[in-house]
Formats: sequence, structure tokens, C-alpha cells
Amino acid sequence: MNASPSSLQRITVERSSTIATVTLSRPALRNAFDDITIVELTGAFRALSDDPQVRVIVLAAQGPAFCAGADLGYMQRMAGFSDAENRADAMGLATMLNTIYACAKPVVARVQGDTYAGGMGLVAVADIAIAVDNAQFCLSEARLGLLPATIAPYVIRAIGERAARRYFVTAERFNTAEALRLGLIHQVCTAETLDATLGSIVHAIAANGPHAVVECKQLVREIAGRAIDETLMLDTAERIARVRGSDEGKAGIASFLGKRSAPWAAGEQETRT
Repeated sequence: MNASPSSLQRITVERSSTIATVTLSRPALRNAFDDITIVELTGAFRALSDDPQVRVIVLAAQGPAFCAGADLGYMQRMAGFSDAENRADAMGLATMLNTIYACAKPVVARVQGDTYAGGMGLVAVADIAIAVDNAQFCLSEARLGLLPATIAPYVIRAIGERAARRYFVTAERFNTAEALRLGLIHQVCTAETLDATLGSIVHAIAANGPHAVVECKQLVREIAGRAIDETLMLDTAERIARVRGSDEGKAGIASFLGKRSAPWAAGEQETRT
């Protein structure tokens, strides 16, 4: 991370055992982001991705809204940008989104409120997203004469081309039930059960083989959409053979056959007691 946690202005980063939490911390502005937010999120996720102690990253937000997209002051400044400045700024946002999407560790979005525009990209780049039952979602860019370009690759992967054709051009708001149906989020819960639900998910991940989890995430990202042919078959066979022969793979199989907890799972259970 380029800045220490104490110097961060737009986010906070906290650690609890093997779980890191990155929190958008501008509740008065509905966690709308600007260029500072983009730099801080990029740096935080790069650092946590490389941290061997971190197994899961929670992406959360303070206040009633998860993220309202870009803030008005930031948008006003962008209106005066040259073409080159606009391109550089947009590339910064694209890099931030891809940094979270490609993070080696699983990212779980804790969506506690409304999510608009660029905030939709933050949900879409997460590996798992859970949301409260009263949250509202909107791809609102077209209302402003803009388009959701940098978030599009991730949102389309999450909700599919057919749904994107509708919501990109209508800028309609939709509720959590629709977000669940479309695949943007994985689970809906009440505000009262949000943290318990989140805890169950992140501890389930943290109880698994750390390197296996990293490999699993990479596996999905790299083989999704590929043709099932001999090249892919050889690829997948090589991956499982390599992991089986690893120290972690051998320890996991030995623990299973010996009917005892794997070393990493035993350590995780101790942190929960």
C-alpha cells in the first residue's frame, strides 16, 4: 500500500486474524468516490493481495449507502479535463476495478445499502456479494449523458448481456430481489442478520487451504468461457496434479484420511473460540 492505514482519507483497512476489511468511509457523501478513493482502493487491494497472512477480504461501507458512484465535486472537476486527462482518469478507475477483480484473495462485498453507477462495479468485481433486503441498485450513467464503460466488463459478466441491454439504457432502479435474480448478488438477508451471514461466509473461506483458495479463484477466472477441448483438459489436469503434489495438498489429504483438522483449519477454529 502506498500510504499507511493512518494516512488514508477515503477508506479504512482493518485486520482480524486472516480476514481484512476495506471500508469506504465517506458516509455523509454516500461513499461516493473520487480520484483519492481510486488511488487508495488500488493500493489497499494490491497490498492485501500480496499479504500471505490474508485469506479473505471484505469490501464494506459506512452509513446507509454502499456507494453512490462518483461524487459531484469529482465530476465537476472532470468536466474541465482535457481529452488526455479524461483518458488517464478513466484508466485509473479501470485499473482500480481490475485490481479488485484480479486480487489473489477472495473478495466479499458487504452491501448494506443503495448502490449506484460506479458502486455497481465494486459489487460486480467482488467474488461474493451479500446485500440487505432493502437495498436499491441502479446503473444511472445514461441519465447524466454518460455510459458505464469501465464497469461494463464486470457488470455484464455478473448479470449477463441480456439484462445489461435493459439496465444500461433505461437507468432504472431495481431492488435486491431483482439483483439476486440477475446474479449481481449471491445472498439476501436482513440488516440484523447481515454480519452473521457475512461471518459465516468469510470463516468458511478462511477454514480452507489458503493456496487452494487462491488457485480456485484463479481457476474460475482463467477457464470461464473457454472451449472444453484437449487444451483445456490438459490445463485442468496439470493444475490438479500440481496442487495434489504441493505441501498443502499433501497435508490436507493426510488430515482427511487421519480424521483430524487440517493445520490451517485448526488455526482458524482457534480464532473463533
